[in-house]
Amino acid sequence: MTFILDRTSSRHGIRADIARSWLLVSGLRPDTFDAAHDSAADQIILDIEDAVDPAFKAGARRGVVDWFLGGGSAWVRINARSTRYWRDDVAELAGVPGLAGVMLAKTESVIDVEDTAQQLGGTTPVIALIESALGIENAVTIAQSGGVFRLAFGSGDYRRDTGASADDLAMAYPRSRLVVASRIGELPGPIDGPTVVAGYPALRQQSEHAVALGLTGKLCLRLDQLPVVNEAISPTAADVLWARTFLEDFAASGGVVRDGSDLPRLARAQKIQGLAHAFGISPS
Repeated sequence: MTFILDRTSSRHGIRADIARSWLLVSGLRPDTFDAAHDSAADQIILDIEDAVDPAFKAGARRGVVDWFLGGGSAWVRINARSTRYWRDDVAELAGVPGLAGVMLAKTESVIDVEDTAQQLGGTTPVIALIESALGIENAVTIAQSGGVFRLAFGSGDYRRDTGASADDLAMAYPRSRLVVASRIGELPGPIDGPTVVAGYPALRQQSEHAVALGLTGKLCLRLDQLPVVNEAISPTAADVLWARTFLEDFAASGGVVRDGSDLPRLARAQKIQGLAHAFGISPS
């Protein structure tokens, strides 16, 4: 089956493929959906998986669909394909207006993604949330599967599965694995897991560390995390000034490549300039 994905869905003019902050919102709290939608989040994800007790999943799913039918728009984190809830999730969400895409929990194989995409009609983007050792091991093939839009890191479940700590060094391998897999699969950069420890310094430090490894988005659990994540993942004003200066000098030279470093720097400058325009960042 051929999958045709829309990579242009956006909020606040920011496309999902470059979105920095991804706000998780409990599917049990439809009273908070509008506030989340109006927040600083680049994208919002209504969660009917981990945030919902099995006894309430049907009600949460119906509340999400009703909100969409009332004009809302968001992503939805659905249950793993290995669970009995998955089939009802994809059946009730398929074709619903306002569904930007789904985040598939506990993705471990190509078939997880492709079955989900097919059941949703073949055009709904699927973010593969990788949360286990097996998922990390299969990340490259998952990134190359039909229907996959982006990879995301379920860091909490990964730690539970492997016994790894939350230390940056312990988390460097799975994060880097997702970055490399995304590049091989020609996907946007992956989305990092949420920061659960309290305090903005820890949130900023973890966000900056993820960026240093090549991740380009982050799951958020609270509204107050959004400005910190958005700032940490955006190019700095100094980066934007460097990019502008480099591109002006390059254009003034007639676009002549002077040495082997020019083309990599040109690509970096163009990328920074594009992100700065999308995020509204000025060197001043």
